[in-house]
Order: sequence, then C-alpha cells, then structure tokens
Amino acid sequence: MDEPQELEELLPQAGAHFLDSDRERARHEMRGPFMLPPGPTGLSFALYQSVGVGLMPGHRLELLENSTVFDRMVEDIRDAKRSVHILVYIWRPSRVSDRIVEALVERARAGVQCRVVVDPVGSEEVRGNKDFDLQVEKVLAEAGVEVHYYRLLAGKVLGRLLGRTHNKIVVVDGRIGYTGGFGIYKTWEGGGLKPEEWRDTSVRVEGPEVLRMQLSFSRHWQESGGGLLPPSAFPEPGEGDTSAPSSVGFVDSAGKLGITDAERMVRLVIAAARERLWIANAYFTPPNAILEQLEEKLGQGVEVRILVPGPIHDVPIIRASQRSTYARLLAAGARIYEYQPSMMHAKTMLVDDWLAVVGSTNLDSLSLNKLGEGSLVIHDEAFVRKLQRCWAKDLRHSKEVTLRNGGRTNPWRRAARRATQLVGRDR
Repeated sequence: MDEPQELEELLPQAGAHFLDSDRERARHEMRGPFMLPPGPTGLSFALYQSVGVGLMPGHRLELLENSTVFDRMVEDIRDAKRSVHILVYIWRPSRVSDRIVEALVERARAGVQCRVVVDPVGSEEVRGNKDFDLQVEKVLAEAGVEVHYYRLLAGKVLGRLLGRTHNKIVVVDGRIGYTGGFGIYKTWEGGGLKPEEWRDTSVRVEGPEVLRMQLSFSRHWQESGGGLLPPSAFPEPGEGDTSAPSSVGFVDSAGKLGITDAERMVRLVIAAARERLWIANAYFTPPNAILEQLEEKLGQGVEVRILVPGPIHDVPIIRASQRSTYARLLAAGARIYEYQPSMMHAKTMLVDDWLAVVGSTNLDSLSLNKLGEGSLVIHDEAFVRKLQRCWAKDLRHSKEVTLRNGGRTNPWRRAARRATQLVGRDR
C-alpha cells in the first residue's frame, strides 16, 4: 500500500481546489459592471428586465427638502376626495404628527377612506413605547382612520426583527404620491442645519407610476390585516399628461434570499453613469460588489462623489463602517464629503445630466437585503438640475475627506464593516 501523501503535498492541491470552486461559483452569480446602452432608453429596458419596471412618461415631480414635504403632504391630504394611504417606518408623537393626524381626522370624518400602516420597530421601538398607541392610533381610530402594524414581533422568530418595512409612502386618491427619507417625527422638522433637525430629501409625484406606489401600500396593507383595497383606490391612469416632463419608475423591493430589486436597481443606475455619479446616502456601507463597480466607474473616468453623514450620526457602528470604505474609494479617485450640521439622512443618486433617484433605499446590507424599500428612478433634466443645486448647498455645510484627513481605515472601522456586512449575508 502506498504511503499517505505528506501534508505539504496535499495543501497546494486543496488550495487549487478551493480556488477553482470560487471561480466556478463566481461564474454563476450576478456580476458587474453592466454594460448598458447610453441614455434613458437603455436604462429603462435594463430596469424592466431586472425588476419589472421601466421608465414611464407622463409625470410631474416636486423636489422637497427637509420639512417642506409635510407642508405639501398636509395640503394634499386636506384636498383628498376618496382615499389617503400612509405606509411609514417611523411615526411618533410630535408637532409633525399632530399636523398629519389633524388632517386625517378631518378627511375621515368627511367620508374619505384613510388607512395607515406603521412599522412597530420604527414607531414604537419594538413596542416598548406605547406613545403611538395612545397619542396617535387612538385619536385616528376614533375618527374612523384604520391603523395596522406591519409584522408584530410578539411570539415570532428573531428573523422577523430584521424583516421590517423601511418604506416611506403616502398616496392620495391614487393620483399623488410621496416618497423619500422622511419619518413622521420631530427629527424631520426644520431645515437640516441644527443637530436635532435631520437633513433629508423627498419627492412628490403625479402620474401613472403612483399606482405602483399604491400597489406597494396594498401589499403591506394586506399582510398587516387590512384586506383588499376597493377598486376606487386604483383609478384608471388614462393616457398620461403628455406635457408632463418626467419619465419615472417606482422600484419596490422586499428582503429575500438572493439579490433584491433594491440592489439590482442600484447596480443598474451606477452602470448608467458616463460622466458623473453623485451619491448622497445616510448609511453608506455597500457590499463589495457595489464598491468594485464604483471603482470600475472611476477607472472609466466617471466623476464619483459621495455625500454622507459626518460627526452627527444616529448609529455609530454604521458611521465607522461607512468610513472603512473611504480609503479604497479615495485611492481610486472618488471625492467624499461629510455633512457637518446634522444627520444627513437623504437617499439620492444623480447620474450625468438626466437621471436621479430619490427614495428610502440606503446603501447598506440591511436595506439592500432585509428591509422593504421603495425608490423613484427619474429621467428629468430639470429635476436633476434642482437636485444638483441641493448638492451645492449641502457641500457648503460639508467637509471633504482625503487620505490625509480622516480617510484612512483602522481596526475599529474594519471590524464595524465586517459586522454590518454580516447583517445581510444570506447568499
């Protein structure tokens, strides 16, 4: 019988085997960067075959900074004729809440069907705080507003703690929609220039894709015990307003095993960039595949800018993880800015001079793998110019980070990134 092979002889063979396995697995996984035809037509087709949503014409948009979203929202709620639907992660008692509650109570008593879905983790801090029950839900219910919680935690497995809805959707009469980074709480009051007033961006939209936002609400409503919506909640979109300048697609995403629609959308939007890619995101610690795609874009000569929270951050481990990405991006040529006055909570992307994204989707493993999210992908050059002006204002209140000035990593940052990446690792 032959003598057993020495360990030193076996190790190279095992190493080669594992290397071949890694290569084989990579060959059968979604990879980037994607090569898209230039412009909106190519992106629309790519989105359609990836997430089932193309860029539909016939929309009117308003870019809403900070608390201005509530001014417009309350106006539209007070003008509602048939229905008001709200799906939100955070809703807590505050002056902002009082304004919306008052408008909903008035409309409900006038016969408008008003429905609300809130996430108990965001709104009641895992239901340990009953303020929403007593100060919001009770008042709404007494006026005829139907309120449901999305995925109660009591008696459920730990996995449900991560499977939340992070959506921010308001739909009025099935014709007007809102999304963005907002929650209904004092944090979103003001102008984003004080520590207690977060900086955020939202959008108001009219047009056919509002029905897709309504569909997202409907699915959450059903799962939360609300049943089916009536046909009146889905008015016929007609031909659309041909004079409306914006083509948009609403990308609704749910946590699942594998690559979510949120991550597919992000990868395709990055792939569409030819000249510039500006990303503003509250929790910027994307998976390696997206970091590699950003490096590829920088290698192609695309101007990549990243705007993220600075010293004021509500989740310190996320900020440390965020800062662990700086060194490789800076080395590749990206420019990174940290917002100074308050928590920068926006989730926007700006591509070249024609494409924008506004919604609830963070660029972290939780949003891209576990949470329910929704974002509007927007083809509208005028809207992009407005978003660019928001950037100009924000940069005046931001500090640029370089490799000499806070951009290098350290063991704490690397450990934080490993921990935050594990949250979404199920594939």
